[in-house]
Amino acid sequence: MKALTYHGRKDVRVETVPDPRLIEADDILLRVTATAICGSDLHLYRGKIPEVHEGDILGHEFMGVVEEAGPGVTRVRPGDRVVIPFVIACGECFHCRLDEYAACETTNTGQGAAQNRKGLKPPAALFGYSHLYGGIPGGQAEYVRVPQANVGPLRVPDALPDEQVLFLSDILPTGYQAVLNAEVREGATVAIFGAGPVGLMAAACARMRGAERIFMVDRHRYRLDFAERAYGATPIDFAERDDPAAWIVEETGGRGVDAAIDAVGFEAKGSAADTVLTTLKLEGSSGFALRQCIAATRRCGIVSVPGVYAGFVHAFMFGDAFDKGLAFRMGQTHVQRFMPELLEHIGNGDLDPGAIVSHRLPLAEAAHGYALFDGKAQDCRKVVLTP
Repeated sequence: MKALTYHGRKDVRVETVPDPRLIEADDILLRVTATAICGSDLHLYRGKIPEVHEGDILGHEFMGVVEEAGPGVTRVRPGDRVVIPFVIACGECFHCRLDEYAACETTNTGQGAAQNRKGLKPPAALFGYSHLYGGIPGGQAEYVRVPQANVGPLRVPDALPDEQVLFLSDILPTGYQAVLNAEVREGATVAIFGAGPVGLMAAACARMRGAERIFMVDRHRYRLDFAERAYGATPIDFAERDDPAAWIVEETGGRGVDAAIDAVGFEAKGSAADTVLTTLKLEGSSGFALRQCIAATRRCGIVSVPGVYAGFVHAFMFGDAFDKGLAFRMGQTHVQRFMPELLEHIGNGDLDPGAIVSHRLPLAEAAHGYALFDGKAQDCRKVVLTP
């Protein structure tokens, strides 16, 4: 089959690789009909995530049709059209029974388990995302072996096109969990840092839940324009305001927003000091977006972090957070928990996830898609690939 494989920093290629096959009784073999390039994939593409090996198949946002099913599979059958969550969970462990699927204790048996410190169990395995997360082949391919098929795949109606349901695999539940963690409700004010796909899905979900005002901060005008047009967000261009948080506080009567969402994460472009510290490995993540969230949020408000972080952050401003009485909520998304509810919202017309797609390419042009998305070329918001 054809698949997108990793060969080093900014070197990905579509190659012919061995077809996947069923291994466990609860595996399915999926024929991929649509897959997407995620902002998290760019961390891999830029060489920022360790334990990504040459030849690894990338991609964790995908859907398709069940081609084969193992004898232990009861949830789906061949011919079913399904979306696959990026988190691989067993459904039976301590955390899965609490619907905390991203903390599944059994599926990650790769480098993440071997290198885990202090005896803690590793997080769940993820599709196409480093051997720290299990080294499971991803979905930017013609076919994928999907383990734990009685827990993950969600059947979707034929009436909904792929682009409407594809993002149930990751960015829509991720944006939704960020909004729920932020306790966004009717009349709330929220600031979202980062107008990439997750930030845009967070804006869509915040609007659906009745947010009164959404501030959207980004350094790319075309993304801000889309957020303003699609979700009624108040755009703040970092190229024009070097301290967005100060302006947000001023716009909210000197108080700040009820909640801030950091949809940027560890690759945030901040001060010269941030750049030097991360280059010298004196901090693991740029703290710029996180510091801005702390500054923009009102006393007793919430900072919600769906953006990926690694290692430690310089100048965390813990004293400011304590003085304000802020709550912090963060982590990988418990995708399986939210997929059925969000599918219903899509079917009802409450959400239109496909609106963010800007580029549609065949899988054979996946490397070009990565370059477009990474370089923010051609006003690229989201790339969908079709095998």
